Amino acid sequence: MTPLKNETLQQDSHNFIHQYKGLGAFGMDRKTDEETIMFYLQKFSEDRFMKAFIPRLKNEEIEGLYNIINSLLKKYFLEEEYHSLFLKDR
Repeated sequence: MTPLKNETLQQDSHNFIHQYKGLGAFGMDRKTDEETIMFYLQKFSEDRFMKAFIPRLKNEEIEGLYNIINSLLKKYFLEEEYHSLFLKDR
């Protein structure tokens, strides 16, 4: 396995969160649900929040979070997509 690097071919972006004017509600319709998930995940991944949140998780919760994310990535992305879209190392 390749170690994580801070050097990427493309910078990460969180543009959606800065432009979103939607409801931020879940269970109304597919479009609103997708937008709400994007909103939550972009807020969730903010550095300051992560530094406060991650240390509070139990080991099992960290492993569970990793496993669900990793299993979804494997299920819906080809290897090349995983590298180009998620890792941005190609």
